[in-house]
Amino acid sequence: MRTFTATVAALLGAMVLPAVTAVAADKPNFVVIFADDLGYGDLGCFGSATIETPHLDRMAEEGMRLTSFYGQTVCGPSRAALMTGCYPLRVATKGNKVQTHPQLHAAEITVAELLQAAGYATAAFGKWDLAGHSQTGYDPDLLPTHQGFDSFFGTPSSNDAVVHLLRDGEVIERKAAMAGLTGRYTDEAIGFIERSKDRPFFVYLAHTMPHVLLDATPAFKGRSAAGLYGDVVEEIDHNVGRVLAALDELGLDGSTYLIFTSDNGPWFLGRSGGHKRRLGPDAAAHGGSAGPLRGAKTSTWEGGLRVPCIVRAPGRVPAGAECDAVASTMDLLPTLATLAGAEVPGDRVIDGHDISALLHGAPGAASPTEAFYYYRRTRLEAVRAGRWKLHLPRPVDRMWEHYSEAADAGAIDGPLLFDLDADIAESSDLAADHPEVVAELMEHIEHARRDIGDHDRTGENARFFDPGPRRPDV
Repeated sequence: MRTFTATVAALLGAMVLPAVTAVAADKPNFVVIFADDLGYGDLGCFGSATIETPHLDRMAEEGMRLTSFYGQTVCGPSRAALMTGCYPLRVATKGNKVQTHPQLHAAEITVAELLQAAGYATAAFGKWDLAGHSQTGYDPDLLPTHQGFDSFFGTPSSNDAVVHLLRDGEVIERKAAMAGLTGRYTDEAIGFIERSKDRPFFVYLAHTMPHVLLDATPAFKGRSAAGLYGDVVEEIDHNVGRVLAALDELGLDGSTYLIFTSDNGPWFLGRSGGHKRRLGPDAAAHGGSAGPLRGAKTSTWEGGLRVPCIVRAPGRVPAGAECDAVASTMDLLPTLATLAGAEVPGDRVIDGHDISALLHGAPGAASPTEAFYYYRRTRLEAVRAGRWKLHLPRPVDRMWEHYSEAADAGAIDGPLLFDLDADIAESSDLAADHPEVVAELMEHIEHARRDIGDHDRTGENARFFDPGPRRPDV
């Protein structure tokens, strides 16, 4: 009987294996490359005249540029949005605490967990910043291997002073050389792709730079016309080229979506603050460019949240395409889940939308985002619906005012309305000319305040999984 059972099992296994392989072949691979503090105007294909990015330009020529694509104002919130598909103020955090950089609660469902459950090999490389904004004071139980990733090689937080490297949960190197990080992360990512080539995989490659402190390897240092910042971006571009080459050599080019974007806009380091004191009189040269956009990282002007985004998938995403429909990092979770045949959680609100029709250039495809909300920490400061953007009255942000040009850091006394199609630089206030548009956008604002929350209230659909006060900051 045991021999008969073993024979049947072997036959069933032989029949099932091709079916499993066929299913795996239908699932595309995903590589998401996430730069840190890269500005809207810092790539050749987005208008830079001083930084050479031939590999990212090639990605744009062979894929699609998304020109109204949004992150969040700073590092941690943007990563929370990408991982969960939600506004950072909505997601659950450890101890219900709302901090500038969220400690993502273990009960949140990440895009990696969805893909892992759908049969994907998953790995994270580089900066995490969702277990505590510190190189030492982080929660090891909230690192990537507890949030849906099979493996992790990278650092727990930003490179403000030092970088400690972890493999999974173990610290393997303290005070790693900043210059080598971009290449080392890419080495690890390519190794993972090589090992995972026979099954669908998800790579999250979150570079430490061009967030300060900056450094580049000798092959790139001093090469760019944009100084050290440009050297760092050109080295990132070179390593994007290495990923492209690896996918081609492994025969994975036609089955992989390669997505490149940034967490927020460029850092303005020209006024007072800790980094300016540390970097000295040349501090401003360590930040990037928002191109035609107003503002920078930490602000809710376009330059703070609108970021470059390129998506390449030969045979799936049309070559040389440009899409100006509103989209964001929150859309990655539902989009990748749809493409992978995974199920988006139905027990919670997900703010992102499936934008695969946009990416595939489907005729008549339009943005599914009715309104996009601009939060600075917990304060709701602006909303965009289609071409229109409304800024709310607000006080000076004393915590972050030095990270903006003086003209962008002041208080706003009344609503400001801009037509972003005609005025991408947010220079001409049209609120007095279009009170009906202001009223319509205020309806969106009131919905977000009720649903997601604001600096003075808790949203009805904000999530809290731990006992104790909800939103102790309110």
